[in-house]
Amino acid sequence: MLRLRTLLLLLPLLAPTAMAESRQPTHSYTLDNGLNVIIREDHRAPVVVSQVWYKVGGVDEPPGQTGLSHALEHMMFKGSEHLEPGQASRLLSSLGASENAMTNRDYTAYYQMLSRDQLPVALEMEAERMHLLTLPEDEFLKEIEVIKEERRMRVDDNPNGVAYERFLAQAYTASPYAQPVIGWMHDLDRMQIEDLRAWYKSHYVPGNATLVIVGDVYPETVKPLVERYFGAVPAGPLPVVRKPLELPVIGERSLTQHLDLQLPSLLLGFNVPSLNTVSEPWEAHALRLLDAVLDGGYSARLPSHLERGDAIATSVGTGYDAFTRGDSLFVFSGIPNEARDIDLPTLEAAIWKEIDAIKQTPPSAEELARVQAQVVAGLVYAQDNIMQQANRIGELVTVGLPWQLVDNDIEALQAVTPEQVSEVARRYLVRERLTRSYNLPNAREEQQP
Repeated sequence: MLRLRTLLLLLPLLAPTAMAESRQPTHSYTLDNGLNVIIREDHRAPVVVSQVWYKVGGVDEPPGQTGLSHALEHMMFKGSEHLEPGQASRLLSSLGASENAMTNRDYTAYYQMLSRDQLPVALEMEAERMHLLTLPEDEFLKEIEVIKEERRMRVDDNPNGVAYERFLAQAYTASPYAQPVIGWMHDLDRMQIEDLRAWYKSHYVPGNATLVIVGDVYPETVKPLVERYFGAVPAGPLPVVRKPLELPVIGERSLTQHLDLQLPSLLLGFNVPSLNTVSEPWEAHALRLLDAVLDGGYSARLPSHLERGDAIATSVGTGYDAFTRGDSLFVFSGIPNEARDIDLPTLEAAIWKEIDAIKQTPPSAEELARVQAQVVAGLVYAQDNIMQQANRIGELVTVGLPWQLVDNDIEALQAVTPEQVSEVARRYLVRERLTRSYNLPNAREEQQP
């Protein structure tokens, strides 16, 4: 805590020019086949992170074929023309490297962390997987059962997972963000290896990918390696990529779910723009700070007022993701304090009281400065880690935002005013954009909204 307090004190003293001078050298270019390459130097340790990001995720899947992107991620480890199933992972492990992959609504990414002298191994492996994946049917038949079990553990046998999945399906009326990334179980049941082969062929092409390299490297050394391994990958036709847009005003929607829960819970979601879809960038940054004002640590409004102050909730919080390909959600979640006989309508009314308060009265300059310092501190700490740096760059570029935002984000947040925080609350936290979910334990009746 001491280090954090010290940083919070120092951050206001850091002029934008001083922070700009500390930015690491970053180099970006595009190969002839369309592959986007970003190299960021960080010479503090002799290690490097190599990542390949594909602009394909759950949002791209047509109805009836959900889960394709996540299933293909699993199959990326099941062999290529020159690699047996699992061979790449065994090789990386023998070199002391770590690897993993992730599938999101907006993207799929594969990454390795290894010593700088082993970077060619990661590049050769990912180039091989980009265009020479074999996708054997016998491996698929085994892996699809693993994916089904993953879905059961994460969602089907997890009442909170079920509640949130159904909530998202209700909250996104026009956007494919309503679909689960892992896929609906009935779609997994009927998925075929031919579906994955077509998905791989159409989306795993250089022009739909970004290679991010962060660590103890120099561009004059890395560029020849990138060209050697990725330059010969055929370009291929690019898939059509569209922003997932939501209807601007849908009307208030309500959902009541009876599940095997121990405690009732509340979800309130407001359809809001992301940094990609907002008309003015400051609005997205103001929404980020509104999120922090309400739930940015111990002294934030919701835990201070509703948990410790009035003891209406045992837990309450907010969430907002500004860095998505399409429109986003501003979500409130909470569990009422049943020890005081607080029900869900009472908790919701208390949350609305907090929303109305910030609509009517902007946060003070002191409160906003504290919140800005907390958010900036998190961004600064993230830059201490080369994996976090690479994740940030890859995510931004893949959702359609400039990588330079990594270096300009602090200034954008510091430019937000108290009135702008109130303005986005008035504009977007309205009932016409609301989806409400009352999640109740089975056999429990509660007053409907």
